[in-house]
Amino acid sequence: MRYDSVLHIGPREISITAPTYFIADIAANHDGDLERAKDLVFRARDAGADAVKFQHFKADKIVSDRGFRDLGSQLGHQAAWKKPVFEIYRQYECNRDWNLALAETARAAEIDFMTTPYDVEAVEMLDAHVPAYKIGSGDITWSEFLGYIARRGKPVILATGAADMLDVERAVDAVLAETRQFALLQCNTNYTGSLENFRHVNLRVLAAYALHYPGMVLGLSDHTPGHAAALGAIALGARIIEKHFTDDPTRVGPDHAFSMTPTTWGEMIDRGRELETALGDGVKRVEANERETVVLQRRCLRLAHDLSRGSVLCDADLEALRPAPVGALEPHRQPALIGTRLTRDMQRGEALYAADLEGLPC
Repeated sequence: MRYDSVLHIGPREISITAPTYFIADIAANHDGDLERAKDLVFRARDAGADAVKFQHFKADKIVSDRGFRDLGSQLGHQAAWKKPVFEIYRQYECNRDWNLALAETARAAEIDFMTTPYDVEAVEMLDAHVPAYKIGSGDITWSEFLGYIARRGKPVILATGAADMLDVERAVDAVLAETRQFALLQCNTNYTGSLENFRHVNLRVLAAYALHYPGMVLGLSDHTPGHAAALGAIALGARIIEKHFTDDPTRVGPDHAFSMTPTTWGEMIDRGRELETALGDGVKRVEANERETVVLQRRCLRLAHDLSRGSVLCDADLEALRPAPVGALEPHRQPALIGTRLTRDMQRGEALYAADLEGLPC
């Protein structure tokens, strides 16, 4: 394979057999306030996140003011914005003078510090502080930038919202040309927070990715309400989950409304860890906590009436009843018991064992 099946983010290993890596995307929810940004880092840590992520963009390097004005009206989730798109992006830029402070805050909180960079300058300024890069769906067609980030020698996590399989293959090829440390995230980029979006999150794409890229680390960047999609993704093999994080979804700002809170984030983590435990290893067996149940709920063959030693068994002599002590003959063995002889006197209701029968085939 051209890619690793285990992703290394700092000391953490991420793979299909490892616990899910949860990324709290603070994004623009810092609201332009460094102290608020720091507080959200600790809140994310306390809620169980493995990493906090910011988004480093400059308005004039990510959007065209002229371009959005030429559209004539603001579309999608941006239709609810009270200001022009360019102004909102400029208002919610993550101040690059904060980089060291944010990195140190994450270090103090003992949580990974990550970013989605949207220009070369952001990569250069943040490279010393991040253990991995997350690339947003909107840059999936910018192959040159994907390759540039991949050449930094750090794991690359790519979201694939609003893309088809050809877009994905092209982007994956651009990254894998430079690094083997790569993870692919299914994503739907409708940010309205509508319940209708569950119809479009399309978690089975993860199964398609698993077939197309066997062994690749997979994940979900999710914007649907709650954590149902996240749990479904984990069940389908995702081991990276990214969701937006805030302390108050009613605050004014482009990302708050569809973000999770410390309470809902903590619930997602708890249910996710339960699900991971429940997934098991896929080997069908009598589990350790079922060993008594085997005795209590299974049936074994028992005598339907008293019989003396030497009696030849027929179907009418046997009945299948619970419990089934260890070693007792199971009902599927009944045809083999017909015509065998008892080796001792037995009473009605006694369980039959191999030692009780003469002529029983092995």
